[in-house]
Amino acid sequence: MPNAKIWQTTRHRIDLARPQVMGIVNATPDSFSDGGLHADAPSAQAHCERLLRDGADILDIGGESTRPGARQPDAAEELARVLPVLRHAVTLGVPVSVDTSQPAVMRAALDLGVDIINDVRSLARPGALQAVAAHPACGVCLMHMQGEPGEMQQAPSYPGDVVHAVAAWLAQRLAEVQAAGVAAERIVLDPGIGFGKLPAHNWALMRRQRELLALGRPLLLGWSRKSTLGHLTGRGVADRLAASIAAALAAVQHGARIVRVHDVAQTADALRVWSASGLTDTSFHDQPSSNTA
Repeated sequence: MPNAKIWQTTRHRIDLARPQVMGIVNATPDSFSDGGLHADAPSAQAHCERLLRDGADILDIGGESTRPGARQPDAAEELARVLPVLRHAVTLGVPVSVDTSQPAVMRAALDLGVDIINDVRSLARPGALQAVAAHPACGVCLMHMQGEPGEMQQAPSYPGDVVHAVAAWLAQRLAEVQAAGVAAERIVLDPGIGFGKLPAHNWALMRRQRELLALGRPLLLGWSRKSTLGHLTGRGVADRLAASIAAALAAVQHGARIVRVHDVAQTADALRVWSASGLTDTSFHDQPSSNTA
């Protein structure tokens, strides 16, 4: 089954012929990667603008840290963190994603015109699937996660082949979400690097990532600053830029159409140079392609 090249979202039909760079905006005080640098709304709003100048195609704004052991905010707390940032982001002319599992946050974000629901729990919480299915066009990212963030890295295991297990889970969830009325062109899939997986699991998913393309939906990959990269290189979170860029390039080479990253400028530059070298059959143009419907 050929992999789709369009992602339908609320305000944009995103052209995936060119790999898309999704810039991360953590509106949280306890992010593993940036230490709450953008926890206040003015800082997060300015960071959105900075990421666009750096070359982000999509902004992904989240108010819950999903690092292992992080405290989960309630809906009111998460709304207070993300709504001021989302209100600003939707005025900037690019697709905007909200990284949330809370149905109340999803509904409020969609009411603002947010384009994408990026849910690490794949719309599993009561009311989440209904919130997305009731919307006529919003995009959604369904991610595989074994367990919950508080305990997902406590000796995760898979009885058989991790790639087959993740693929089967994503296939089932994809079918369930489509059966609820969400059109396939609205959905992308994420194997969930680092979410209930040991480094060996993550590397298997990288090496055999193309097997997930058989599910027929575009792939979104988030390797940026992940602990697996630190395990391989021996470097702390602040020193994983080179490894993160290498992982993003490898993910695209293996078929990813969206890479979710912290370091947008460096990743976008690396993708341009790499694409111009002829090492890939994807085309990454000097000027961003239009995402507007």
